[in-house]
Amino acid sequence: MKRIFRFSQDGFAAELDRLVRRGAADSASVEGTVRAILDDVADRGDAALLAYTERFDGLNVPAEALRVPEEALERAWREIPPRDQECLNLAARRIRAFHEHQKTRSWFVEEEGVVLGQRVTPLDSVGLYAPGGTASYPSSVLMNALPAVVAGVGRVVLVSPTPRGEANPHVLAAAWVAGVREVYRIGGAQAVGALAYGTRTVPRVDKIVGPGNIYVATAKRLVYGTVDIDMVAGPSEILVVADGSGSPEHVAADLLSQAEHDELATAVLVTTDEAFAEAAAEEVEDQLARLPRQDTARRSWEERGGILVVQDLAEACAIANRFAPEHLELAVERPWDLLGSIRHAGAIFLGHHTPEALGDYAAGPNHVLPTAGTARFFSPLGVDDFVKRTSVVSFSDGAMRRLAPDVVHLARLEGLEAHARAVELRVGAGAARGKRERR
Repeated sequence: MKRIFRFSQDGFAAELDRLVRRGAADSASVEGTVRAILDDVADRGDAALLAYTERFDGLNVPAEALRVPEEALERAWREIPPRDQECLNLAARRIRAFHEHQKTRSWFVEEEGVVLGQRVTPLDSVGLYAPGGTASYPSSVLMNALPAVVAGVGRVVLVSPTPRGEANPHVLAAAWVAGVREVYRIGGAQAVGALAYGTRTVPRVDKIVGPGNIYVATAKRLVYGTVDIDMVAGPSEILVVADGSGSPEHVAADLLSQAEHDELATAVLVTTDEAFAEAAAEEVEDQLARLPRQDTARRSWEERGGILVVQDLAEACAIANRFAPEHLELAVERPWDLLGSIRHAGAIFLGHHTPEALGDYAAGPNHVLPTAGTARFFSPLGVDDFVKRTSVVSFSDGAMRRLAPDVVHLARLEGLEAHARAVELRVGAGAARGKRERR
């Protein structure tokens, strides 16, 4: 089905609005179920965790068997094929190197008896969620774990379901190469609950990150405040801006690389070239017929994808900013000329030789990105997500006395007398004032 919409035709604005309004699946239908699971885990701890693990994953084990032994992680690494090891090592090195550049350092400034600063310290503990079973992504383990390790987080925990007790060896191997040694065979909302509230077997953490299905995403949203989370991510999405200078075959493959993730994924091409739009639409149909995940990709394309033909690249960039996509490809002859026009995107891929798939695996930047238009105000997962900033303040006696009159005035302006006296007492005015009031 050709899904081409031209700026000059009726219905273009309506289709653009529909694509821009895409979003995550409505969680209202599962919120009650998820809330009940979370409350049960909070109340009954291990007993609830074990019951849900047996119910949803078919795994009936004692609580102590939920943790994967370190030797099992190492064995998983040793037993995967050498080529798999090589690729995971390459990706890990590149991801680690990129995130090393993101480190923020503590700083202090001193002037006339005043020392001000900011201490940057890592979180004590974080929990990483990794899907298990058939939908397993070792690349996501690396992307979530390595920024935490680079940040210096003291305790990095991985939870991943093992349906019928079958652990995905590449997930375990990725944990090993990333330096994660605490792994639990749990998943779903119950795993999020265990990380957020803690059980006898699974100590609680301070932050939960990582992708998951609608139950996991809803659970993360509901425990926010008890713990921090990375973001509530929706289905994958890509927007490609093309000027006709590239290959329709390549662009079609890039669109389908996201459509094959999820039937709720969004894939959009915005182009200034009518012939290119037609050729890309034909390529999408040809490639769909050969995809192993054809049914998923086709539903995504036909219900949430499309090709928009616009007048010029300025309009294409304006649409990109309005869309604020998770992934934005600038598949144009001069991509760096457009970069300054882009304000909202999770990640930007420039030029004909930079497919989004590079970023999913081994380019280096994180592939955990804001979706559903939240790139307007959210950033990719990174080292900053695993540290906290603490303000540091120190005044000498003289410096305090210089600032005291203004602070006292502002405190009384707000009607906070104790604030004012806390300063006055230190400069002597408070004692005198108190004696006068007692008389």
